[in-house]
Amino acid sequence: MGSFKSSVFFLVLYLLEGALSNSLIQLNNNGYEGIVIAIDPNVPEDETLIQHIKDMVTQASPYLFQATEKRFYFKNVAILIPEKWKTKPEYVRPKLETYKNADVLVAEPNPAGNDEPYTEQMGKCGEKGERIHFTPDFLAGKKSDIYGSQERVFVHEWAHLRWGVYDEYNNNKKFYLFNGKREAVRCSTGITGKHKVQHCQGGSCIPKPCKIDTATGLYKEGCEFLPSRDQTEKASIMFSPSIGSVVEFCTEENHNKEAPNPQNQQCKLRSTWEVIKDSEDFKKTTPMTTQPPAPTFSLLHIGQRIVCLVLDKSGSMSNGNRLKRLNQAGKLFLLQIVEQGSWVGMVTFNSAAQVQSELVQINSAAERDALTKSLPTVASGGTSICSGLRSAFAVIRKKFSTDGSEIVLLTDGEDNTISSCFNEVKQSGAVIHTVALGPSAAKELEELSQMTGGMQMYASDQAQNNGLIDAFGALSSGNAAVSQRAIQLESRGLMLQNNQWMNGTVLVDSTVGNDTLFLITWTTQHPQILLHDPSGKKQDGFVVDTNTKMAYLQIPGTAKVGTWSYSLQASSQTLTLTVTSRASSATLPPITVTSKMNKDTGKFPSPMAVYAKIHQGSSPILRATVTAVIESVNGKTVTLELLDNGAGADATKDDGIYSRYFTAYDTNGRYSVKVWALGGINAASQSLTPQQNGAMYMPGWIENGEIKWNPPRPEISKNDLQGNQVCFSRTSLGGSFVASGVPQAPIPDLFPPCQITDLKAKIHGDKFINLTWTAPGDDYDHGRAYKYIIRVSASILDLRDKFNESLQVNTSDLFPKEANSKEVFVFTPENIPFENGTDLFIAVQAVDKSNLKSEISNIVGVSLFIPPQTPPEIPTPSPPCPDINVNSTIPGLHILKIMWKWLGELQLSVALG
Repeated sequence: MGSFKSSVFFLVLYLLEGALSNSLIQLNNNGYEGIVIAIDPNVPEDETLIQHIKDMVTQASPYLFQATEKRFYFKNVAILIPEKWKTKPEYVRPKLETYKNADVLVAEPNPAGNDEPYTEQMGKCGEKGERIHFTPDFLAGKKSDIYGSQERVFVHEWAHLRWGVYDEYNNNKKFYLFNGKREAVRCSTGITGKHKVQHCQGGSCIPKPCKIDTATGLYKEGCEFLPSRDQTEKASIMFSPSIGSVVEFCTEENHNKEAPNPQNQQCKLRSTWEVIKDSEDFKKTTPMTTQPPAPTFSLLHIGQRIVCLVLDKSGSMSNGNRLKRLNQAGKLFLLQIVEQGSWVGMVTFNSAAQVQSELVQINSAAERDALTKSLPTVASGGTSICSGLRSAFAVIRKKFSTDGSEIVLLTDGEDNTISSCFNEVKQSGAVIHTVALGPSAAKELEELSQMTGGMQMYASDQAQNNGLIDAFGALSSGNAAVSQRAIQLESRGLMLQNNQWMNGTVLVDSTVGNDTLFLITWTTQHPQILLHDPSGKKQDGFVVDTNTKMAYLQIPGTAKVGTWSYSLQASSQTLTLTVTSRASSATLPPITVTSKMNKDTGKFPSPMAVYAKIHQGSSPILRATVTAVIESVNGKTVTLELLDNGAGADATKDDGIYSRYFTAYDTNGRYSVKVWALGGINAASQSLTPQQNGAMYMPGWIENGEIKWNPPRPEISKNDLQGNQVCFSRTSLGGSFVASGVPQAPIPDLFPPCQITDLKAKIHGDKFINLTWTAPGDDYDHGRAYKYIIRVSASILDLRDKFNESLQVNTSDLFPKEANSKEVFVFTPENIPFENGTDLFIAVQAVDKSNLKSEISNIVGVSLFIPPQTPPEIPTPSPPCPDINVNSTIPGLHILKIMWKWLGELQLSVALG
C-alpha cells in the first residue's frame, strides 16, 4: 500500500469524472493499483484461500500482459480479510477499502454447487462493470476443467469489469446458419471441435451425432460444440480462456461478426479488442519494453467500525425544521442503524467545532441513548466545515488511527474555505459520507465523498419525502456481514389535512424480522397511531419523544412474517413512517435492494440511468415491481418504473438489475434518488439460472479423438422456481447526483429514442420474416416514438456502416407502441434475392416527432433454409381380392405377399425419414 497516497490524486480525478463504479482501481504506468479482493464474512477461515488469491493474480498478470500486447499488468492488490478471522502480524487495518467498493468478492456459492465465475455489468458496452464473483472452490482449482484455470478466467472477468466487453458465446443459441452451413457460436471461427449430443439411459451415457431440425436447419436442443484440446487458434479469451492455445482477444481481423452472441449484440459487431482499444486505459498507455514486476499484496483485516458524526448547527439549520429533522434522523442512526460493537463519536460545528462526545463503544441501549442526548438542539453562527472535520480526526486519533474510519458530514450551508482541508482528508485514510441538506449546501461538498469513496446524499426541505431519515438510514457499515446490516422495509411521508388518515401496509418476509423498528415523525402535534401485526393484534408501547417529534416501537424478538398494517391520523401537518429490520438468520441471506445512478454528475442533454439490484445472496429476484423517485433541488419529483427487460437502459434481461433512463431534468443542481421494490406472487428467486457475463461452462472436450464430457450444468425446473416465490417490500436510497447545463424552461427536446438492443428475427415458411423487439420511447425509453425505419442487406458490415444506403422495408402500416411494449412486424423481402441458403441482415432505427433518430439496433441475421423434398409417397396396395385364398398355392402369390410387406415398410421408412 506504499503507493496509495501517491495515487489518491488520480482516484479523485477518476471519481470526479462521474464514473459508474466506486472502485479504487487506478492505472499507473501500465500497472493496475488499488484492486480490492474481499473475502465474504461468511467464508470459513482458511489461510490457503489467501494463497489461492495470490497465486491467481500472480499467474494472471503475465497472461494479461501478453493478451494486451504488453500494455497492462496487475501491480498491487489488497485482500480484505473478515473481522472474525484470527489476527496476524502481517495484517493491517484497511483505509478506503470496503466490501462495498470491492472489485472481486469471494463468497460461498449460493445455492450450493453453483461455482460459476461471473461479473456484474449494469452498463452498456464499454462501460465498467461492478464486481467479479468467485467461490472458494473455484479459486482452489476444483472447477478448472469446466471453466478454465483461475488465472485465465480472472483475465476474462477483468475484461468484463474494466473494459465493459461481453461474452462471445451464447448459451441460449449455440448454433447459427451462415452461407448455408451450421456454425457453432464462437470467436474466432478457427477454433475446431465436434458437434455431439450426450444420450443417457440406464445410468450410462454415450455421445451421438446431433440431429437436425428440419424446420430451422439448426441442430436440435441438446447438441453441444466440444472443442478439441489440441488447438492452434489464439483467440478469443472472451469465448473460452479454458482452451490452451487461446492467449488473445478477438481483433477486427479475426472477429466473428455473424455470430449471435452478446458481444456482437451489445457492441455493434465490434471485436473485444476494438472495444478495449477505445477505452481510456488504452488511450493513456503505450506498450512496455520490459517485463512487468510481479504483483504485490496487502492483507487488510477488517476491524471494529469507527464512525464520527460531524453535524452542522449553523444559523441556517433553524430554517424549515432542519435541526428537528436532523435530530430525528440522527436518533434513527444511533438507536437502530449503527451496528453493535461500533465506536461512535460526535462533533458539531458552526463557525468553530465543538466535541459533543468522544468515541464510545456501542455495547447496549445505554450508550445509544447517551449519544442521542448529544445531538444539537440550538442553531446559530456561520459554517466552517473544515473545523468540524479536523475536530473529528482529533476525536478518532485519541483511540485509533483514522485509517478506515468513517465520518458522516451533514451541512446545509455554503463554505468557500472547504478546499483548504482537502489534503488533510486525502492523507487521513478516512471515508467521508456527505449529506447535503437544502438547496444552499456547499457545492464542493461532494468532492469530499468522491475523493474518499464515501456515499453522497441529498435531502430537500420537503419533509414528506423523508430524505434526511433515508440518508441516515442508508449508513450501514460497508464491512459488516449482510446479516448485521439494517435493511429499510418502508419509507413514506404525507401532508395531511382535516383529520386525514395515512394508511398503508408493510411486508415482513421470512428473510428479515430481527431488530425491527417502526419510526413515525410529525411536524406539529402527536398523531394518532394504529399498528397491527399480521394476526390483527394491535401493537402498543410506542416510545414518544415530544421534543424531537417522533415515536418509535422496537418489535421484540423476530417480527411476525406477513402484512403489517398502519393508520396514522393528523391535521395540517406532515407525517413520515420508516420501518427498518435486520436479517432473520445468519445463514439465510436476506433479500436486499441496492440502488445507484450510473454517474455522480449529469450534463444536459446526456441522460442518466438509475439502477436497482435486487438479490437474495447471489440469486436475482425477478418480476418485482420497482419504482424510483427522483427529486430535484426545486422539490419536483419524477417517478420511474424500473424494468429488468433487457431493453432501454437495462443491459441484460432477468439478471435482477432493474434499470431506466432519466431525462426529466428541470433545473441545475442536486437530485436525490430513492427506490421502492415490491415482490408478490410473480416475483421469484432464480436459484440456479446461468449468470450472464462470465466464463463459459464447457460441456466437454475432444482429447486424442475421444470425447470427454464434463458433469452436466445444474439447471432449475419450473417447479423449483415456483417454490421460491417471495413477497417482500424494500426501500433503498440511491444517493444523489448533480446536474449542469440544464436550460431554462421551456426545455427543448434534445433526447432521441433509445437504441433497440433486443431485436430478434425468425423466418416463417419460405418468405415471411417475423421481427420482434421492445419499443423505445420518444425520449430514450419514455413516451412513444414517431416511426420506425427498417433496413436490410446481404452484408452485415454494409448494414452497420452504410445503414442509410441499405434497402428500406415498407413500414407504412407499422405504428410505434408505448415505450417498453412488445413490437411485432412481419414482412416479405422485396428487391433482394432471397433463396435457399441466402443470409439476410436486418436492423431497426426509431425516430421521434422532432426527427431525432436512435442509434441503429442490434443487427440480426436470418438464413433461408428450405428442407430437401421428401420422396413422393408410394400408395398402399389394395387388399387382396376376397376370392383369393392367401394360404393357396397359386403361383406367384408368395412373391406378391413379400412385395406387399416390402412396400409397406418402404412407405413407413419414407414417412419417418
